[in-house]
Amino acid sequence: MIPIRDSIPCNTRPVVTWAIMAICAVVFLAMVWMPDRMAQHFLSLYGMVPIRYSNPRWAYDYGLPPDHYLSFLTSLFLHGGWLHIGINMIFLWIFADNIEDLMGHYRFLVFYILCGLIATYTQWYFSQNLVVPVVGASGAIAGVLGAYFFRFPEAKVLFVLPIFFFPLIFEIPAIAFLGFWVIMQLQEVFDAAMFGGGASSAWWSHLGGFAAGAILHPLFISRTPATADETTDDPPS
Repeated sequence: MIPIRDSIPCNTRPVVTWAIMAICAVVFLAMVWMPDRMAQHFLSLYGMVPIRYSNPRWAYDYGLPPDHYLSFLTSLFLHGGWLHIGINMIFLWIFADNIEDLMGHYRFLVFYILCGLIATYTQWYFSQNLVVPVVGASGAIAGVLGAYFFRFPEAKVLFVLPIFFFPLIFEIPAIAFLGFWVIMQLQEVFDAAMFGGGASSAWWSHLGGFAAGAILHPLFISRTPATADETTDDPPS
C-alpha cells in the first residue's frame, strides 16, 4: 500500500521535514555517483552494522572502528536503492508535516532524531549478529507514524494498491491504514523469527520507532491538532 495524501491541513510550512528529505536525497545521489567499492565502504562506515558493536574483533578485521556510534544517527539519512528512498520520502512527505505542525520545528527535529535513534538501537538489540548495514529513514518515520496514529486516527488516507498492472485507489481512516502497517511489521518479525531471514528490511527498527513515537509524542506537542474539516482559508467565526 502506497499512500498518496491525507486529509489533514497543515498550517505551517514543514521546513524541517523538507530539510530532512533534501539531506536524504543529496546523500543518496552522492552515493549513486560514487564508485561501487566506495559506496559500499560508505554504507558500512556510516550505516549501522550490528555485529560491529557486539563483536569488536569483527569490526577490526573489516577495518571499521567498533566505537563509531555516530552511525546510529547517520544511518537515518542513508538509503540502499531508489525504491527504498522513494517509499520512505512518500511516507515522510504525507505524515510528517502534520506532526511538525503540532510540535513546532525544533521540537519535531528532536523528536524525529530521538525516535530514529531508539529505532536503530532496537534493531541492534534484536539482531546483534547481523553483518549488513542497517540504513534508512524508516525507523524515524515510524516514530512519526506512531504519533500520527494517536493524534489523527480519524484522518483519511488516500492510497494506491497495485493489483497486477492495475492500480486501485482507496480511502480509509488513518487508524486502519497505520494499524495494518503495524500488523505487517509484526508479521514480518514473526516470520523472520520462525523461518529465518528477515535481513532485507529492519522490521525491529520499524516497531521500535513506532512505539517510541506513540509513547513520547505527547512530550513534544505544542498546539491543538487540526481536524479534517478545518482549512487555513476559513475566516474566523
